[in-house]
Amino acid sequence: MKSSTLLPISTNPIIILTNKSLQSGQIVAAYGKRYLVELANQQTIDCVTRGKKNDCACGDQVSIALTSSDSGVIEAIQTRKTLLFRSNAFRTKVLAANVSQIIIVLATSPSFYESLLNRCLIAARHEDIRALIVLNKADLPELNDTLARLSLYQQLGYQVLPICAREDVSPLLPYLQGQTSLLVGQSGMGKSTIINGLFPKLQIRTREISNVLDSGKHTTTATHLYHLNEQSDIIDSPGLQEFGLHHLSVEDLEMALQEFRPYLGQCRFNNCKHIHEPDCAILKAYTQGHISKIRLDIFHELLAELDSH
Repeated sequence: MKSSTLLPISTNPIIILTNKSLQSGQIVAAYGKRYLVELANQQTIDCVTRGKKNDCACGDQVSIALTSSDSGVIEAIQTRKTLLFRSNAFRTKVLAANVSQIIIVLATSPSFYESLLNRCLIAARHEDIRALIVLNKADLPELNDTLARLSLYQQLGYQVLPICAREDVSPLLPYLQGQTSLLVGQSGMGKSTIINGLFPKLQIRTREISNVLDSGKHTTTATHLYHLNEQSDIIDSPGLQEFGLHHLSVEDLEMALQEFRPYLGQCRFNNCKHIHEPDCAILKAYTQGHISKIRLDIFHELLAELDSH
């Protein structure tokens, strides 16, 4: 594998300070280099980080120093339970911290990228985060064809939940209870419609789908955390068009594709990349129907990205 210029990101960039003037809170919105921190009394403080640090995430528990009655500086990030981020060879983009569930929002129309779906599932599996696939716009005639596409993931043990968010989001509620859930997906899949249904008073703006481009338009420009109740939070993120996993190793990718696991360590070569090597246990499992072409292809796709830098 060639060397990479990927900037490292710490899952626990902790600075322990004992200054009694510091206040504890949670980042409930991330706007580029600015963050909205909610204190225990529910007051929100507009915060920045010191210097050029920009590795805070929505969902982080932080300690801040007030610089005025409504602004402050983030001085410390507390230990994270999980951290979801995407990366290419040159940079990383933090999505959310302390998430217990990732909800991948797809739709019957516009069509979704299966590669993006698999990348989200791999990222969740690597962080040991529960994954739920929500199929929105279940009232459209493409429903059965889309469910057929998703049957592979049901066979792998993932829950697929069809809903029509513009009419009723209540089927989603049991899956949100007791979780800190991150909504991810391409633009136009209906994430904002889901948030609107869960929190009608927010009136988050939604836009029409571009039929010409067969893709949605971005409606969310920042990452926001909303409290559903005392035990349940949901984080809405901007629409994704790509999800790089350059921070994962070949071994990480193998382990995150759970159907690969029974065959790992059985190849003739220890450094087998499961492409065309003789006596490859993964390729043998593929020819026997135990591993799908889609999942083998996504492994090779991600492998090529790692090898290209």
